[in-house]
Amino acid sequence: MYIALDAMGGDNAPACNVEGAVMFTREYNVGVYLVGDEKVLKKELEKYDTKGLPIEIVHAEEVIQMDEPPSVAVRRKRKSSMYIAGKLVREKKAQAFVSAGNTGAAMAISKFVVGAAEGIERPGIAVAFPTKAGKPTVLIDVGANVDCRPKHLVYFAVMGHTYVKEILKTADNPKVGILSIGEEEGKGNDLVKDTYPLLKMTRLNFVGNAEGRDIFTGDFDVIVCDGFVGNVVLKTSESLGTIILDMIKQEVKKSFITKIGALLMMPALKRFKKKADYTEYGGAPLLGTRGTCIITHGSADGKAIKNALKVAAHFEETHFNDRLKDNLENLLPTELREQ
Repeated sequence: MYIALDAMGGDNAPACNVEGAVMFTREYNVGVYLVGDEKVLKKELEKYDTKGLPIEIVHAEEVIQMDEPPSVAVRRKRKSSMYIAGKLVREKKAQAFVSAGNTGAAMAISKFVVGAAEGIERPGIAVAFPTKAGKPTVLIDVGANVDCRPKHLVYFAVMGHTYVKEILKTADNPKVGILSIGEEEGKGNDLVKDTYPLLKMTRLNFVGNAEGRDIFTGDFDVIVCDGFVGNVVLKTSESLGTIILDMIKQEVKKSFITKIGALLMMPALKRFKKKADYTEYGGAPLLGTRGTCIITHGSADGKAIKNALKVAAHFEETHFNDRLKDNLENLLPTELREQ
C-alpha cells in the first residue's frame, strides 16, 4: 500500500510533511509518496535516517497556495503537488491521498480528480466532535457541499454510519440524527423537513432531529446536515474552544492562588487538551471517494501528518469503500437508491 502525500501543502510545509512521513513509515509497513519539489524534499529527507523506509519522491513543480480558489487546482495547476497526489490515487498507483494544504482545493481534487465512489453522487467531509459521553459525534457534511438535496443527506447518513461502525468502532448500530432547530418532527427548513421522512424509510437507526447542543452530548453517533451549516458549526466550535482556553489562561494569571490551582489541575487539563487536540485525530476524511482522502489542518505539525497518514492507512486496511457499498445496498430501499 502507498499513500500519496501532498508534501508542499500546509503552513509548515514541507518540513512537517517530511517529518510526519518519516515518523509514520518507521512505525507502519506502508509506503508514502512525497509529492512536491524534488530538490527541496531531498534536502529535507537528508535530515533523517531513511535507510530502508518506503518513502519515494514524486516531482511536482507547482504548489497550490492557501488563498487560491479551488477551480485553480483542478483547471490550471495540473502540475501542482496536490493535483499529482490525487492523480496517483486515480491511477491506482496510490490508495490514499493526504493534504494539509488549501482545504477547498483538496476537496476539489478529491471530488474531481480522485472521483466519487461507485453509487455516490456527493462525497461529504466528516468530523468527529469530542463529547461529554466520551465517544465522538460525527457531523457530516462540514463543507464539501454547500447546497444539498434530501437524497444527499440520506447518503451522508450511510457514510457516517459506516465511519462510526467500521473506523471509529464506537457503536454497532449508530444513532443517526438530522441537525435542526428543534427536536420535534416538522421543525426545520425545507431541506430538513423533506429529508426526515426519507431517513425514516431507511434501515438506519434514525432517532430524529438533533439540535446544536446535541453535537457535544454523545446522544447521537451521527448527525447529518448540508455543508454550509456544517462548516459554520465546525468553525464556530474551533473558535470557541480556542477562546475558552485563552480566557482560562488569562484568569489563571490574575493571582497566586489561581496559579497554584492551575498546577493542581494540570493533569486534568492535559487530558482535556488531548481529547480536543486535532493532531490526535489526524484529519477529516472526505467520505465517498474512490480512494481514501484525508484533509488535515493547515497548521498541522509532524505529529498531525503522521496521524493523518495513519488514518488513511486504517481506512484502506478496513476496506471502507467496500463496507460503504454494502451498507448503501442493505440500508437504503431500492426507491431511494434509484432516485
